[in-house]
Amino acid sequence: MEIPADLGRVLVIIPTYNERDNIEGITRRVRESAPEVDVLVVDDASPDGTGALADAMAAADERVRVLHRTGKQGLGAAYIAGFRWAAEHGYDVMVEMDADGSHQPEELPRLLAALRDADLVIGARWVPGGKVLNWPKRREALSRGANTYARLMLGIHLHDSTGGFRAFRAATLDKIGLDGVESRGYCFQIDLALRALHQGLRVVEVPITFVERVHGTSKMSRDVMAEAAVRITQWGVSDRVGRLRAPRPPRTGR
Repeated sequence: MEIPADLGRVLVIIPTYNERDNIEGITRRVRESAPEVDVLVVDDASPDGTGALADAMAAADERVRVLHRTGKQGLGAAYIAGFRWAAEHGYDVMVEMDADGSHQPEELPRLLAALRDADLVIGARWVPGGKVLNWPKRREALSRGANTYARLMLGIHLHDSTGGFRAFRAATLDKIGLDGVESRGYCFQIDLALRALHQGLRVVEVPITFVERVHGTSKMSRDVMAEAAVRITQWGVSDRVGRLRAPRPPRTGR
């Protein structure tokens, strides 16, 4: 499947921290699956040498770029840095993708094709046609439960609001604004999706196959999960309070 030419310039943003064993392979697969897109590796000063390897990749391929940051500051901050770099360099579409191989670059053209009729496309695991491979049942239950809680608490239609394989139009990020985004862990994904929906933008989910990483360790932690739970609850309560306080139209007598 070819990427629609009318989308403009596309940048795939891949945050890294200690992903030396994965970054070369995932970047190669992106370039093979979508030769017309560019790749930006956002490295948070990985002590394992990921940044230096990314520099070597960039030197060998003009479509690969590297953004070095001073330390590990969280997934959300890395993506925001990547979005800002993309805006400064005139990209029309920004794609989020993990470095660990859990997101399949071969599915990228399908996400971008769906963006022709949307403002944000999320690669979703928990929709018909979506799959997760090699996850323990406990982790699958945790992810499904978190997404169900977010859907019910926030009153949104999304089934995989935590999904991190997604494509934004640059105009979408302009409308939702990044200055007020404080989320740093995986709830960053919920935050941006919620902001897009609140702006009345079209958010669609496309089924993907998610594969558990083979090399390295997951960045998921208790702190990340706790941040997500707290923020979802805060957003949900705030929304309900806001609706209760909203003025009601006067009753009309008969």
